[in-house]
Amino acid sequence: MSVAIVISQPGGPEVLKAIEITLSEPGPDEVQIQHEVIGVNSVDIYYRSGLYPQSSSTTVPGFEGGGRVTAVGDNVRAFTPGDRVAYTGNPMGAYTELRNIPASRLIKIPEGVNIRAAGSSMLRGLTAHMLLHKVRKVKAGDWLLVHSAAGGLGQIVTRWATMKGARVIGTTGSAAKMKIAQAAGAAEVLLHTDAAWAETVLKIADGRGVHLAIDGIGGTMLASTLSVVRPFGIVASLGQPAGPIPPVRVEELGFARSIALMRPSSIAYADDAELYRQGAGDLMAALQNGLENPVGAEYTLTEAAKAHADLEAGRTTGSVILTV
Repeated sequence: MSVAIVISQPGGPEVLKAIEITLSEPGPDEVQIQHEVIGVNSVDIYYRSGLYPQSSSTTVPGFEGGGRVTAVGDNVRAFTPGDRVAYTGNPMGAYTELRNIPASRLIKIPEGVNIRAAGSSMLRGLTAHMLLHKVRKVKAGDWLLVHSAAGGLGQIVTRWATMKGARVIGTTGSAAKMKIAQAAGAAEVLLHTDAAWAETVLKIADGRGVHLAIDGIGGTMLASTLSVVRPFGIVASLGQPAGPIPPVRVEELGFARSIALMRPSSIAYADDAELYRQGAGDLMAALQNGLENPVGAEYTLTEAAKAHADLEAGRTTGSVILTV
């Protein structure tokens, strides 16, 4: 028997229920893993709340985890029991003690990287790779704006961009979180609750604006974020915990401004086999070379509802994980 957390119906954190399941042996091309760490991410909340539709009436959430191989199915040659592995992306179903997963989804964890670091970094790390290598090939000297810079994604983006020689302007919602963003390497940190934050960003970024702005807040924040990008720069809109994003007119991006707006999907990035292997490989190399992804909040698997509640309420910083 294995404990799993399921979404009994769309709703608040209370709809997450612990049940016992009987797991079959892994099928052809599948691997069975024993989780040690499971990542909790905003996308899990979107499925739980009903913002994203579920594929069935009872769904096991979660797109990220790390652990050890316990069994392999037919045709699997790349993995053996005892291997340390991590993954992110489809199929959903990480909130379990044990799970069967396609072997193609797993990444071997290299020496010098522990399971906790790898298993809690895959989704945010791959998202950071997408932003810094695909949305824009960030290079030394670039200016970046990173909203929610004290959060899990904000910190790893800031740290990785800084390792590449870029300069990050971070924003946070409180003075206490400003120190966390500074510790992650942000050159400047502002309160996005300050009415003058956008004007200050423009002044800091050579008076022209940033090359890349990353907005994971949503709501009305996007309109302000678009105003701080220099010509031929780009805004990546990633999430919307602040609520729905008002429509953006294409005409507002062109003419004298000449900026781009992208809504990149980290799950779609992970589901592209070539991008996934490249991004995961680069992430593991970066972790070996000193990239850090601090865990800000830790819960047991059966405390998943509390983890969701704290993440949704903004009470966490850094990565949020469930442990088995």
